[in-house]
Formats: sequence, C-alpha cells, structure tokens
Amino acid sequence: MPRRYVIALIKHETNTFSPIPTPLSSFGHGNGPAFGDAARARFAGTNTPMGAYLDLAIGEGAEIVTPVAAEAWPSNKASRASFEELMRPLEDAVRAGCDAAMLDLHGAMVIEDCDDAEGEIVRRLRKIAPGLPIAVTLDYHTNLSGDLVDHATVITGYKTYPHVDMYDVGRLSGEILIRTLEGEIEPAMAWGWKPLLASVMRHAPEDGPSGDILRYAREMEASGKVLAATLLPSFPHADTPYTGVSAIVVGDAKRGGRTAAAEVCEHMLDIAWQRRAEYAFVAAPLAESVATAKRLGNAAQDGPVLLIDHCDNCGSGGAQDVMAVVAEILRQDLDDVAIAPIRDPAAVAQMISAGVGNRVTIDLGGKTDMPSIGVKGEPMRISGRVLAITDGEFTITGPMYTGIRTFLGRTAVLGVENADGATGTMRNIGPRVEIVVTERGHEPMDLGVFTHCGIDPRQKRFIMLKSRIHYRAGFGPIASHVVECAGVGVTNADLSVYRYEKLRRPIYPLDPL
Repeated sequence: MPRRYVIALIKHETNTFSPIPTPLSSFGHGNGPAFGDAARARFAGTNTPMGAYLDLAIGEGAEIVTPVAAEAWPSNKASRASFEELMRPLEDAVRAGCDAAMLDLHGAMVIEDCDDAEGEIVRRLRKIAPGLPIAVTLDYHTNLSGDLVDHATVITGYKTYPHVDMYDVGRLSGEILIRTLEGEIEPAMAWGWKPLLASVMRHAPEDGPSGDILRYAREMEASGKVLAATLLPSFPHADTPYTGVSAIVVGDAKRGGRTAAAEVCEHMLDIAWQRRAEYAFVAAPLAESVATAKRLGNAAQDGPVLLIDHCDNCGSGGAQDVMAVVAEILRQDLDDVAIAPIRDPAAVAQMISAGVGNRVTIDLGGKTDMPSIGVKGEPMRISGRVLAITDGEFTITGPMYTGIRTFLGRTAVLGVENADGATGTMRNIGPRVEIVVTERGHEPMDLGVFTHCGIDPRQKRFIMLKSRIHYRAGFGPIASHVVECAGVGVTNADLSVYRYEKLRRPIYPLDPL
C-alpha cells in the first residue's frame, strides 16, 4: 500500500504594529486560500517548501492529500474565525488517516487570541494523531516557541535572505521525515533562544553575524554531525513572548545526535550573542541618502541605482503608501526614475477612469494612518500622464517564489514630470518619474513588477523600491549601487519606535544587557 501524505501550507508573517488588516481573502495574496486539488495546483512545480514536498511524495509514489494552501503578505493579526477556516480541512485530512504530515509554515503567525499560531497548528494535529510524524519548514523570520518544537518531528528553516532556498529547505525536511518512516534515523531536536531583538536590515547573511553562523551550520550538516541546523533571526515587528533570535538543530538519536545537536545549537547562538551589536541598524537621514543616490546616478554607471524605501515595505507589514521617499526624490529632481509599488486602490481607479495617454491629478498614497507609531497618512497631490493600465497579474521568473502566479490587483503607471524644488509645482518637461500604482500591496522581489506594465528597469538610471532585503533576489543582479532610504512606516528598522507590551524583557538592544 502506498503511504498517504498530508501536505499543507498556512503562512503569515504578522506585524502586530501594522495598520493593514488580514481578512480570510488575503490568504492567497488577495485571492483567498486554496483547498484540495486547487491547493496542489497552486504550488506544484514552484520554488517553495510545498513544491518540494509534492515532488518528494510523487517520487515515493505516495497518495497525496493537499487540504489547504494559504499564504498572505505580512499584515496585522488574522481573526480566530479565519484561522479556523484554514485549520478545519487540515484537521479533517489528518483525522481521516495518514502516514505523515508535511507542513509549510511561517513561524511568526499571530492571530487575535494566540501569539503562537504555528505551535497551535502542530499541537492540534498531534492531539488528533499522537504518533504522527510531522515535518515543518519555517521562514527565516521565525519567533520560535517550545510548543512548536515539542510537537513536531523535524523542523528546518531557510538559510537565505532573500529566501531563494525554500525548495531546498522543504526537500531536506521531507527527506528527513521519509528516512524516519523507513526506520533509518531517529530525529532529535535541540533549540535555544536569546534575548536579542535583531533589526531585519541586518539579517541577511552578507550583512552581519548571520553569515558566519550559517556557514558553520552548513559545515555541520555537510560533515554529517547533524541532519539540519537552522538559525532563526526572528521577526522583531511581532510583539510576542517568543520574539527573539533562536536556533534549532536536528540530530540523529541513533548515532549520538542529541548531544551533537545541542552542541551545534549552543555554538550558533553563542556567535549571535557575542556579536549582538552588529545586529543593530543605524539609518542615515533621508535627504542625505537621496543626495547620495543622485550623485551616484549622475556619474557613469553600469546599471540603475536602487533607492530602497525600507520603512514601508508590505513584505514586512507596511502600508506601502507612505510618500516620504517619493517626495524627496521629486524634491531633489532625480531624473529617469521608476518607482514600485505604491498601493492605492483609489488612485488606480482614478487613473483607469482617465484612461491611457491622458493627464490626471491625484492625491497619491497616504491613505493609511499608523496609530501604533503615531503617524497619520499624508497623500501627495501629484499630476502626470497615465502611461499604462494592466490587470497586475504575472508569473514570477526570478529566484524567489519562482513559478508562482502573483497578483498586484489592477495596476496603473503614472508618468510624472519632476517637481520644482522651490515651489513644488510640476514642470512640463516629459515623464522623468514613472510610478507603478497598485490595488494590492506586493513585495518587489521580481522584475515583473515593472516589466508586466511595460517598464524595463534595466534601462532606468534610478529605481525606487518599497522593500528591505528581498529586492536583492530580482534587482540585485542589475544594480550598480544600492542606497537605503529611511522614510516612515511600521517596518522601521529603528526598533525603539515601537511600544512593545508582550516582549520578554530585558532584551537587547532595548535594555542594557
């Protein structure tokens, strides 16, 4: 008899300071969750853990059940009712009987009455089937809980940021689980946590201590000392008791793996703690950053200069409609700029009503207040010509989420003349700034955010992206320079702006340690 595998995806990175709600429809990036065969179709052949699980199961000749696939862009807490809609088919599938469950989870999902949604997911499955082998993959930005570790059989997580190794991580988790079913190995997990709130802008392996920790983790896996070693630098924009840097290591208990896993885990966290000061991020003043970008762009270059608006990134829960960086780009009169994306459904509707080729004056962005940081939205009155209108759909071809069909909602491109720095009026000298305006928030990690609406970003002098690190997946290879621009928003890298209530204290760098 072939084995029966339940393969499911429930993912949300919850920014508890975000003003963006998370209705059930947001799971599926605006199109709602997928169930049954539709869940399998959505992720088959993709660079995701679920895609890897499906390939492994097919290779095993297993019966595959895909009860749910649901992933939302980061935002505030989902409701208990939405969570139960996602859990019900998963629990029913396990209750019907299976040989193993393979779960593609995030690790920083918070719902309205639970700070540890992933822990609850696995705990509830374990209650239904006490002996069920359960594999879990986690995002790099996990806030790990003991409850999740206690009820999973094996846990692996991404080692890259941008997350281009999602498939590999899912395959590793699934392979360990299958070897466990065969009786070849007996997974034993060791984990630890440090009171360290690490700025996301310092998480990437090339930017701070994480690189050395991850190299060590890979060496330990390659040597055979452990089966898997994962660093989890946390998601600091979630106010929970679990928020902080952690690590989890899987050893083989049949071959002394408990001790080895504990040793490797301790060493990984020791490096993070000893170098904790390197996880802090200090931003330059916005005007200074834009001036630097202008100077770089006006010199001879091989590729565009990237201006990264990292304080208002939907990929971490930002509103993606704060206009501070755009305003400074216009004030300093940068030329030949492409900007993406600004989320503003009302502006999109107005531009569609005007039609391609026609001029329009709109109040762009600034529709969202951010009470958690005491900021009110400030729209920008701006004039320009509608250059393109699209349905906002394209398939990602870059290295992150490769093969996923993605949805910006209706999208329009506004061609804007540069602003007069003294008066703020618009000079009619042709479209020097092209702004991609969307109905939905979207992380700009793929060139498709521009190319699908007729803009070739490779040919631009400047590109402004509302991103933090994921832009590097698609735009890093084409950039001549990168300038980080500290605007305003709920993904601010300065963690002192947030009013934490549930965070375990003391914690570095908010408290002296």
